[in-house]
Formats: sequence, C-alpha cells, structure tokens
Amino acid sequence: MSKAIKYYYDFLSQPSRALWIAMKLGKTPFEDCPVALRKQEQLTDEYRSINRFQKVPAIVDGKFQLGESVSIVRYLADKGAFSEQLYPKALEDRARVDEFLEWQHLNVRLVCTLFFRQVWFLPAKGLAPAPKPEVVKKLIKDVEGNLGLLERLWLEKDFLVGDKLTVADIFGASEINQMKLCQYNVNEKQFPKVAKWMERVRDATNPYYDEAHSFIYKTSQQAAKAKN
Repeated sequence: MSKAIKYYYDFLSQPSRALWIAMKLGKTPFEDCPVALRKQEQLTDEYRSINRFQKVPAIVDGKFQLGESVSIVRYLADKGAFSEQLYPKALEDRARVDEFLEWQHLNVRLVCTLFFRQVWFLPAKGLAPAPKPEVVKKLIKDVEGNLGLLERLWLEKDFLVGDKLTVADIFGASEINQMKLCQYNVNEKQFPKVAKWMERVRDATNPYYDEAHSFIYKTSQQAAKAKN
C-alpha cells in the first residue's frame, strides 16, 4: 500500500481550505503538514525545497512535489485518489467543473482576494493602513459585480455544475466566505441564489467546512462584537 501524500497548507489560504475540505470529504488519505503563513514559514529554505513558489497548498507524493490547488486536484483525480463525485471522470462533467475553476481566477477569486487583502489582511499584519471608505466602496462594488455574475450565469440549479456538489462549489464558496473577516456577508435579498447556494455547500461539506473556516468565524465574530 502506497504512503499517504503529505499535504502542506494553512487555513488562512482559501485554496488550502477548499482542497482540505474536498480531500476530507472524499476520503483522500493525507498527512497533515501545516505551514504557518502568519509566521512566514512558507518563506523558509526548507519549504522552498518543497514548493519553489513558496505558497500553499502543496503536496509531496513520494518523490513528486506539486503546488497549485487545481493542479493538485487534477493530479490526484488522474491517480484515482480523489472523489469522482467531486471531480467527475465523465468528459463533459469534468469540463464544466474546469470551466468554473478557470473562470473564477479572474472573476470571483480576483475581486474577493483583493478585498480581503486590502481590508483585513494587510492592515491586520501592519503592512498597510486601513483603506479609506471610498476605496472600500469600490472594492465592494467589484465584489458584488462578480456575485451578480455568479447569480446569473452559474446558479440555475442547486450547485454550480448541476444538482450535485463538486470541487467547483467548494472552491467558490470558500472564496466568498473569507470576506466575513472584512465584516462582509452576502446580501440575501440582493443575491438570493448565492446566499442559498452558500448554505447548501456548507451543509453538504460539514463538519469539514466549519472546521476549515473556524478561524474566519471566530475572528469575524470577535470583530463584530468589538464594533458594538
């Protein structure tokens, strides 16, 4: 029996969370190898020897090393070590999942990450001052423009690619959920399909979804209480 892969990740990283949830849900065996981004452990020489990009997530499978979350999904699927329901083998079904994963990079992920970094991450690390209200307003406008695209183009059914959960849903929902750290929640009246889809993804992937997002929930709740 081959050894379980080593999985290097940090729950502060959206792709790390999404891949961790998917592997847990699909029962992909792996060894936990946490990398503390807040301590900049990804920048050490030791970690550079694991992932030359010095980012998370990454895997080590025997002598083979691989970074980039979507590449890891495809590698594990081709190896037969990833849930076929989450990442289908059927050509057209897989192509639809890939279509979303590629689309979201310059859409949902781009604007959500920019919002998260400028409003929460950089100020929290002391790397930049809190953005001015007009900047926040522009960032929210960009986010909501993409939530509108998600509402109109992707959510005709319960999930992004039909009636069943796939990794597309896990990656997309994890990205949007991260904005809770910025005290931003999806407006149910403005984006009803997105809001209900987020609930379905959470229900379908728990307890792993809540475990992976525990830092986000805890920190956002503390920030909300501090404001009151």
